[in-house]
Amino acid sequence: MTYSPEVRERLEMDAKEIIDRYPRPRSALLPLLHLVQSVDGYVSEDGQEFCAEILGLSKAEVVGVSTFYTMYKREPAGEYNVGVCTNTLCAIMGGDQIWDELSEHVGVGHDETTSDGKITLERLECNAACDFAPVMVVNWEFFDNQTPESARQLVDDLQAGKEVSPTRGPRRLCTFKEASRILAGFPDGQAGEGPSAGGPSLEGLKIAKANGWEAPKPGEQTEGSDAS
Repeated sequence: MTYSPEVRERLEMDAKEIIDRYPRPRSALLPLLHLVQSVDGYVSEDGQEFCAEILGLSKAEVVGVSTFYTMYKREPAGEYNVGVCTNTLCAIMGGDQIWDELSEHVGVGHDETTSDGKITLERLECNAACDFAPVMVVNWEFFDNQTPESARQLVDDLQAGKEVSPTRGPRRLCTFKEASRILAGFPDGQAGEGPSAGGPSLEGLKIAKANGWEAPKPGEQTEGSDAS
């Protein structure tokens, strides 16, 4: 299968805009992989060949990159990529139980997609949101302080086509293809919506302000430091 003339024309136009952002064309490979993923729902053979051709790379160079990063899918992904964090803190706070129960509930394992094409389930490492553990992400938008019950309800709502809003960030949850296009560098206009940080993330800042604490200035020596 190859891209239709219409799709190819649109890809070439978007690719040129991406490539023009970089001093060397090959530097645009990562966003171009997101771009083809936004069209195909994964990094397809056609997508790899397109990237190689337009950047003057070998297909092996493109494949070596696309198979290294887990955000690039090798098989068609679901409309919603549901990631469950099972790194240390999330795991002991309930992430492992959420994963086990959610995987059984939807009937798929890691990087597998439900038969209705709605959900791809992924077991994730740290999402840098430990203060909201256990955390899930859907198309890389945060769903904080989850339980097995809330996780199952979230997935049920997604499969039923109900409107779902992330805990933080935009009000509308985008699809996997839409998220891939955003990662390619084409904003959807929702970047400024919703809070980017919640109470637990800001607690340390509040304590520092209450005590008049400030970060050391460049070159400033702190108590106990060794000037040598």
